[in-house]
Amino acid sequence: MIVSGDDALAHRLAGELRDVYGEFVVLVVPPETGAAATRIPAGGLTRASALFGRVSSAMLRTPAAGPEGQHGARLLEAREPTDAALVEAGVERAAALALVHRDDETNIRAALVARRLNPRVRLVIRLYNRKLGQYLQELLDQAAALTTPDPGPAGAESSTTVLSDADTAAPALAATALAGTSKVVHADGVLLRAGQRPPPGSGEVTDPGLCTLALLSSTTNDPAGSEGSDRSGSEGPRLLPDERSLDEAGHRGRVVLETVTYTGPVQSPGRLTDLGAPLGRLFSRRLRWSLAGVVASVVALAVATWLTTGDDPLHAAYLTLLDIFAIDDPAVGAPVSRQVLQLLSGLTGLLLLPVLIAAVLEGLGTFRNASALSRPPRGLSGHVVLLGMGKIGARVLVRLRELNIPVVCVEADPAARGIALARRLRVPTVIGDVTQEGILESARIHRAHALLALTSSDTTNLEAALYARSVKPDLRVVMRLYDDDFATAVYRTLRAAHPQAMTRSRSVSHLAAPAFAGAMMGRQILGAIPVERKVLLFAAVDVAGHGQLVGRTVEEAFREGAWRILALDTSSPADRVPDLGATRRPGDLVWRIPPNYVLRPEDRVVLAATRRGLAELLGRRPSSRVTR
Repeated sequence: MIVSGDDALAHRLAGELRDVYGEFVVLVVPPETGAAATRIPAGGLTRASALFGRVSSAMLRTPAAGPEGQHGARLLEAREPTDAALVEAGVERAAALALVHRDDETNIRAALVARRLNPRVRLVIRLYNRKLGQYLQELLDQAAALTTPDPGPAGAESSTTVLSDADTAAPALAATALAGTSKVVHADGVLLRAGQRPPPGSGEVTDPGLCTLALLSSTTNDPAGSEGSDRSGSEGPRLLPDERSLDEAGHRGRVVLETVTYTGPVQSPGRLTDLGAPLGRLFSRRLRWSLAGVVASVVALAVATWLTTGDDPLHAAYLTLLDIFAIDDPAVGAPVSRQVLQLLSGLTGLLLLPVLIAAVLEGLGTFRNASALSRPPRGLSGHVVLLGMGKIGARVLVRLRELNIPVVCVEADPAARGIALARRLRVPTVIGDVTQEGILESARIHRAHALLALTSSDTTNLEAALYARSVKPDLRVVMRLYDDDFATAVYRTLRAAHPQAMTRSRSVSHLAAPAFAGAMMGRQILGAIPVERKVLLFAAVDVAGHGQLVGRTVEEAFREGAWRILALDTSSPADRVPDLGATRRPGDLVWRIPPNYVLRPEDRVVLAATRRGLAELLGRRPSSRVTR
């Protein structure tokens, strides 16, 4: 496995492949000095510790083994993943190549070179531009098919997967605002989450959910919690337990799979181009009162004319309107009452003229400013304050609006990439530095339901969270923090200071790395749900070619601690959507499968698996190693 990148995602992905799947990994990173491509010895832990971090510094403690079924690691320095660098990394013999540089152009150039050097290599590309990613994926797959017309078993697995760390992490961050947890999966238009349940003997009546995913560790009732810490106690969580384990673990909490529904206030699109746009969006309250006063004056004058002249009511109203618009003959020689009413009607007409001009100007101004950023309405409450409209914030905004959750965005840069999206969706937006006084108040933070601090600055996110907590102590807060140790310390401190509030700290690279690693293993990953410090992967798998599934019932195919079948795709193979996670039409997946259903080769299933269990199911390592 080759991983080429220049940020934390590359380091986490390399550690994921080596430590979890037991793969031989070559990590290609930019050099610290001017050296073009310098190998770091296996015992050189100084650079490795700084590069891989705490979770993967052990990659270089063992001698770098060969790629023939053994695990190990090798570090290669290169400024860019050029032809020479990829050849030095061994791309001709690699099973998969992940290109996770922050620059899309660098990843695209390297992907084209890699496909030419090895048409059978499995490519996982990190791109922010999703439409370009779809075209690139089709192009590279077509090139592989034309280059290897008879690929054989190895080439049959060749594929191209385009992922975005923003798209991978956005569902988890958006779900935190919705359900207070980032443990979510999108599949077939359904939003699923992992909900915690107390032990059966606690006396609480709870929904059992679709199935039990894990038994929590015995220390999950720690006042500071175990989700933000690497040390979850002497007894860790037990993933995918069987019925006997559930009966024996009466003192442990559980994690169950359940659907997520939003029952709070919803945010209407509020577009001025809609036919049903409210009158209040066009005309101000003062103008509406002025128009009402003029109408009342016209009605009063018409009634007075009817009573004084004795004419028909319609004729009296007609005369009044003629007087108001100054197109009637002067009432010379008429009774005094008629003359007085005509003068009052003329005065009313003079007052009506500026009101009509103001109405026209306000209406034109409203339509002219329809493309401008809207401001938070005065009575807004129960909304989500989204801080930061970069690539992560923009993706989270799309997820929240798909769920009709009211959102107020805060961004310091008017040219941020998410501002145009907020303008198009008519989402209220506050432009200003969140560290300045009054910015969060403009976003109605004191009446908000949650704060998502997703800027690229850890200190800015922390400052916004602390200030928001001072305004509303029970506010649900989710922070994007780059450093894991810093995130753990912040999480524990805020939970201890505000035990009744919901606090979460998330790293985008931590949430995205399992999905990228699963894609390198050759399967469509729908999502990754963390259970304390372990991870469950959800994947769509074709039954054909897997001896552990074909011809077995759903109950027989279950493997404790490895995988569990959750859903069956009922659509025909010709009509199946390749990416279930992007499907917006629910109904193709059946989530409650009879235990005696026999799996057929043409079936496709959605399963939950541990990372080692998924590796065994894909045949990447011996079964004896799957112990988690």
